Amino acid sequence: MLGDLTERDRAILALETAWPRHGGAKEEVIRAQLGMSAARYYQLLGRLVESDAALAYDPLLVGRLRRLRDSRAARRTARTPGFVG
Repeated sequence: MLGDLTERDRAILALETAWPRHGGAKEEVIRAQLGMSAARYYQLLGRLVESDAALAYDPLLVGRLRRLRDSRAARRTARTPGFVG
């Protein structure tokens, strides 16, 4: 995703930033606030995490999400039978 962030992109990042302060099921909030399924939300969020524009817009959030992603990937790789790293 290159260039400027769309309004939807900024809304996704805002929801992800604010989520720890909200109660209830995240999937319900995603549908109510953004009008999309949770699967679509996470698909778009994954693209945003890779985006330099998102990193420039909210470096703390995107940096945290990248670290979480990398940590999960490392755990998956470590569990892979026969993997030699």
